[in-house]
Amino acid sequence: MTSPTIPRRRWGIGALLGVGVLINYIDRIGLSVAAPQIQDVFKLTPVQLGLLFSAFAWSYSVLQIPVGMVLDRFGPTKVGRWGALLWGIASTITAFSSGFAGIFIARVLLGVAEAPAFPVSSKATGYWFPRRERAMATALFDAAAKFSNVIGVPLVAVTVVAFGWRWGFGLTAFLSFLYFFAFLFIYRDPSADPKLSTAEHKYIKDGGGAPEGPSEAGALGMLGYLLTKTKVWGLTIGFAAYGYSFYLFLTWLPGYLVQSMHMSILKSAGFAAIPWAFATATDLFVGGWLIDHLIARGKDESVVRKSVLVIGMLFGLAVFGATQTTDPVWAIFWISIALGGLASAAPVGWSLPSLIAPKGGAGTIGGIMNFANNLMGAAAPIITGMIVGATNSFTNAFFVAGVILVVGIFCFVFVLGKIEPVPEPEAQAEPVTAI
Repeated sequence: MTSPTIPRRRWGIGALLGVGVLINYIDRIGLSVAAPQIQDVFKLTPVQLGLLFSAFAWSYSVLQIPVGMVLDRFGPTKVGRWGALLWGIASTITAFSSGFAGIFIARVLLGVAEAPAFPVSSKATGYWFPRRERAMATALFDAAAKFSNVIGVPLVAVTVVAFGWRWGFGLTAFLSFLYFFAFLFIYRDPSADPKLSTAEHKYIKDGGGAPEGPSEAGALGMLGYLLTKTKVWGLTIGFAAYGYSFYLFLTWLPGYLVQSMHMSILKSAGFAAIPWAFATATDLFVGGWLIDHLIARGKDESVVRKSVLVIGMLFGLAVFGATQTTDPVWAIFWISIALGGLASAAPVGWSLPSLIAPKGGAGTIGGIMNFANNLMGAAAPIITGMIVGATNSFTNAFFVAGVILVVGIFCFVFVLGKIEPVPEPEAQAEPVTAI
């Protein structure tokens, strides 16, 4: 439990990171909300729509590992500033796009601009929070991704219906530039923050805050070393399975409600907000507060985090229930259970890079993990579009998501292993030198 004498500057930083992810995801979901209007205006097929949904994820995915390496070299302050500026510019370009090709290119650029967002938040959280508070701190920014659908979907939907789809993207551009200035003037790493007290800085470091600075192994050396670790692969494949279902719902849920449940854009936005609101609550309460609470009471840290991770993924299998109903109320019920379970597991996944990484490796692990996660994020909209186009139904699309979740659960249980730091690269090399 935090002593009342310890200042709380770190929670202000946590809130800032959460706001950044919130705006970041409003940028991303704008297309899914405006999609029915864009599809009608440009006469797009379901496959073309799936390609637009995935365009962001392709560039975003490809850059994850390079961004992670750059982040480990230059730190969250510099990388976070440039990222926030560029995603505002990319959102502006999106608002002025015309036709399939223009929107596709603009979404690719947005993926480039937003590639650093989650790795920056993950690494910064490792710097700013002791291990005992890491779950709740991570949940702050991860829950913001879910909450963006609660407020972002209706906000963008009202804008799109009232003023047209271009103004929806204009709104997200405006919010993005606001965040850039907030990050520019507020965020610093702990060692460079003049408003961080000595007492709080000591509290963070003594509690297991991640050490600042690059690894002595170098960026490429660290990448090669981490790719040999089974623990990193267990995390990567497991989290990629989560990413498939997450991106399916993120991109196709409004369209599913419009097409399969015959709702208007505004009504679908209201219904779509329900599972995302539930996911926000489970993310904060289960993936955040409950984990920190159990660890503070003396429960084994690895067992607690891994239990929430696996049980949350198991609840994600409720997506199978949505394949068995044509009633929108029951569909939302099953999707809410699935998203709620996945959301409770997500903060654990995003806390792991800073918990298992050797010094200077958190950004690289986060990049590896998010690379695979977003490759699945790119695949999910396309595969879903193909299935919907071929069958005129989402049933098989939801079934595929459930099967992929089973693979992820297996990797988290049997491949990830105990949640503990990977040894430093040089610690592995020393015995060989001595022989």
